Amino acid sequence: MDLVLLTEEIVKSLVVNTDAVSVKEFPTEDSDVILIQVIVSEDDFGRVIGKGGKCANALRTLVQASSSLTDGKYVKINIDKF
Repeated sequence: MDLVLLTEEIVKSLVVNTDAVSVKEFPTEDSDVILIQVIVSEDDFGRVIGKGGKCANALRTLVQASSSLTDGKYVKINIDKF
């Protein structure tokens, strides 16, 4: 499964403004690491992070579990607002 699409679907299910969601994969120096950048609107930032970071941690856990089933790479997800 494509990890970027999985991340995008999960984030879009959490936010109100789905058009403002941007999810992209960036290259890293380490070939065993995947970096995914998530950008949401400022109004939806709290929804994606969740109270105490619980939603963000759950998102990272789900995507990491999917990665371990397919290629076993470590996934880093950065969440930011614009």
